[in-house]
Amino acid sequence: MKIIVVDDSTTMRRIIKNTLARIGDMEVYEGENGIDGWNVLNQNADAGMLITDWNMPDMNGLELVTKVRADPRFENLPIIMITTEGGKAQVITALKAGVNNYIVKPFTPDVLREKLSAVLGVSL
Repeated sequence: MKIIVVDDSTTMRRIIKNTLARIGDMEVYEGENGIDGWNVLNQNADAGMLITDWNMPDMNGLELVTKVRADPRFENLPIIMITTEGGKAQVITALKAGVNNYIVKPFTPDVLREKLSAVLGVSL
């Protein structure tokens, strides 16, 4: 499965990519911000999931989610937001924008696995 990971932190992208590699056979494509993530998604429109941070320069994750959900090609694309924004209001805002699940940093590999399983409806 192709997964797009968008985070302005190189370290966080590496952590997520390494975790996904341990979970299963996943092709991971990376973006450094929302604009970059949007471009990567368009180049890989058959992606099976988008994982994005919220706080990024140029285009934040919430703006990216809104843009993705406005495009009919991606209306059913599973999206997980991984962010430091852990308040109830932020979670609600993200879910209303179209995020399927939400992970607060810091997180463990098991949490990412559980959220992926929940969003994809399969056991990983």
